[in-house]
Amino acid sequence: MIYTENEILQYVDENDVKFVKLTFCDVHGNLKNISVLSSELASVFEHGIKINSSKIAGFSTENGKALYLFPDPSTMTMLPWRPQQGRVIRLFCFIRYADGTRYEGDARYFLKKAVKTALDKGYCFRFGTSCEFTLYCVDEKGLPTTNRHDMAGYCDSAPYDKGENIRRDICLTLEQMNIHPLSSYHESGCGQHEIDFNASSALRAADTFMSFKSAVKSISQRNNAYASFMPKADKDDCSNGMKIAMNIIKDDDFFDVGSDRSEVQMKHAIAGVLRHLKDITLFTDPIINSYARLQEEGSKNIISWSDDEDSRAAVFSDELSPIIIRNPDCIGNPYHVFGLLIYAALEGLENEYEPCDKLGEGASAETLPATLREALDAAKASDFLGRYIDKGILKAFCDVKEKVWTEYSQSEDKDAFEFGTYFYSI
Repeated sequence: MIYTENEILQYVDENDVKFVKLTFCDVHGNLKNISVLSSELASVFEHGIKINSSKIAGFSTENGKALYLFPDPSTMTMLPWRPQQGRVIRLFCFIRYADGTRYEGDARYFLKKAVKTALDKGYCFRFGTSCEFTLYCVDEKGLPTTNRHDMAGYCDSAPYDKGENIRRDICLTLEQMNIHPLSSYHESGCGQHEIDFNASSALRAADTFMSFKSAVKSISQRNNAYASFMPKADKDDCSNGMKIAMNIIKDDDFFDVGSDRSEVQMKHAIAGVLRHLKDITLFTDPIINSYARLQEEGSKNIISWSDDEDSRAAVFSDELSPIIIRNPDCIGNPYHVFGLLIYAALEGLENEYEPCDKLGEGASAETLPATLREALDAAKASDFLGRYIDKGILKAFCDVKEKVWTEYSQSEDKDAFEFGTYFYSI
């Protein structure tokens, strides 16, 4: 259900809501929030609430201008894992300057602009996600250990799958938030799980992804387990990734499944994504550990497409499916990732790009960057990113990645640096 500001204020009064979490993302996709008493919400709707941009990774403003959060009323949801007396609701926010001007580093607004650009050209993009994470045991103090939560495998059931009830709680919690998972199951790795979501509008899909990650962390903790989205925490076990399903709908319905015209247009969109996939790898796979996953045998790191689900192509498509992008992990900022995929597909459609041959049917294809260093170099040299992402924001994003890469390069024990940097925080 989509609420107006007045309906939310009425809901707050009638449902014993005491706190409101005003939520946003930093440039790296980390969820941030400020909580206010519900009595302040009417004022926040009108005037916003100030945040200190200098303390948020990747945010930069000219002359130190103040930034303000403005709640998007359409995103209101109760947080079911919080107390039922003195309830807590959450609202995703847009970020603006004091005069109401949109902040160029607001990733949520970046996606909203991409969606509008597509709509103005007659295209509607919808996204679904398939997200993997791993559960670990915790010690007597509730701190995470490196012991996997179980030793089960693909689609195993209880008692081998010890995370079954946790997945159930996660899915039921999401349903209470008006988010409806498509399926959930134990994945191939020990303690590894996957939850899938049907396609929805781009902005809602990105919001859903952020809500999902928050729910996974909170519900796992409540069940005495630790959930990690680290792409490759254990060199000897399966990695965590995310498949993105991208549906494209044209106002004249030329994407009708099975039509010749649909196949031609879909190939143009695929070609646009493939042409710019290396440019945006820094966003789809944004940390050092992402590349441990991309370099493992069987990873989807070849810049090509296929209708074989077991191939190593980064993009999968057949006559019955949307475009599936298979190289991302769950660490990136979904607002940037979805927005960049929209722009890439639009360029392919508008310029009628032709994709390379399917994997295995032509010349050997390029691979995605092998390290964060290579991804950084590709992003810095990218004209494509320069067309769509504010230069100051892109520089700030790259600067943070440069700093981490330098620290990693100078570390004596690189595996320890990688694990310590990511395992306890993502």
